[in-house]
Amino acid sequence: MRCGFCLPACPTFKETGFEPESPRGRIALMKAVADGIMTPDKAFEDQMNHCLGCRACEPACPAGVQYGQLIEQARDAIEDHTDSHRWWVKIARNVAFKKVFPHQNRMRWIGASLSFYQKSGVRRLVHGAGIMKLFPSHMREMETILPEASSKGVIEKIGTFVPAKGTPIARVGMFRGCIMDVLFTQTNVNTVKLLSEAGFEVVIPETQNCCGALHAHSGEMDLARGLARSNIRAFKDAGVDYIASNAGGCGALLVEYDHLLHDDPEWADGGEWFAKRVKDVSQLIVEKGRIPHFADAAAAANALQSGTKAPSCGKDGSSCGTTRITYQDSCHLRNVMKSSTAPRQLMKSVADIEFVELKESDRCCGSAGIYNLTQPEMANQILDHKMEHVKKTDAHYLLTSNPGCLLQMKLGVERHGQSGKMEAVHIVDFLYERISGEGKDGSVKK
Repeated sequence: MRCGFCLPACPTFKETGFEPESPRGRIALMKAVADGIMTPDKAFEDQMNHCLGCRACEPACPAGVQYGQLIEQARDAIEDHTDSHRWWVKIARNVAFKKVFPHQNRMRWIGASLSFYQKSGVRRLVHGAGIMKLFPSHMREMETILPEASSKGVIEKIGTFVPAKGTPIARVGMFRGCIMDVLFTQTNVNTVKLLSEAGFEVVIPETQNCCGALHAHSGEMDLARGLARSNIRAFKDAGVDYIASNAGGCGALLVEYDHLLHDDPEWADGGEWFAKRVKDVSQLIVEKGRIPHFADAAAAANALQSGTKAPSCGKDGSSCGTTRITYQDSCHLRNVMKSSTAPRQLMKSVADIEFVELKESDRCCGSAGIYNLTQPEMANQILDHKMEHVKKTDAHYLLTSNPGCLLQMKLGVERHGQSGKMEAVHIVDFLYERISGEGKDGSVKK
């Protein structure tokens, strides 16, 4: 298809106006290489890597072209033949993709090391000595907004099983992720508790591992397939009815395990079994669960008791009775998992909340996995334009449903001087803190 409906939906094309920076242009380049008209040189490789992989082009395509699958296949072929990687890049990729992400115990070790760095005074020493100036500016910025890491994941915090509140509706397997369980452990804990409140009994299989999204997006498809097989086995053994994801980036690959393994005769059925059970946590609660009663006043009281300070309502620092929120869609949650209504329905069900729709909330924030690290110039350009719309909402809370998006929006809040006026928060944390009757100790009052 060459109609061009995808062009205005593509963030990189919108930023540059350059045809090769569009899905149509990139597909034309892929076809030229496949037909032998063009050599897959460094310029071709760079153009494929410049794609965010947000897949906003897919809903815009009247012919249903699966661009996401095409770009992943192209990157996989590039990695099989490229000689452009420097020696240190090869080592870094090998360590990250083979030695770290697939192993949860090693991820916890990284969490412990990062936690020590953040809490022991080493971080203050590093900043004071100016060591961070040796790193690129985008890495310095990301370091400042990293949440507190943890050596203990959700299983170490609450165990592998949490019963439902009230009559159980279904048995849900919680996908804890790898980075999610290290940097956003409390969000994982709150996800389990929120599902319990909604009527689900929750099991967290210990043998699950990384979803494989970073591998698939980086051209390491064989490694992604291996991780998929392990996850299918873990959740099948747990006997779950549904699989809950609280990270749009992870969920988008989990829901496509059927495609990932469709050429594997031994695992094709397992991939299909797994994919049709995957749902975003908001979607699962709205479609299958009992929506808890959310009261913003209860969260305000808890914040007051715990000594935390929520962002002020007015620009002058004054407070008001209504909390204003807005929402940045996770690209993969919206474009691949097809879930954009459920998060909004839950947010609007919170008492004393004013929901302000964010202009172009469906456009990528520039995070895109590790895109903001590998392509910082384009990522920051996209983020700056995103923040122009965010500031116009005058919201107190900027919510999202994906850890990468959350970090990127935290960075945007800092870069654009909104700290103290606005806070970027995962939707699960925002909702769980506002469950009516939630006690300071985490117990639910009768």
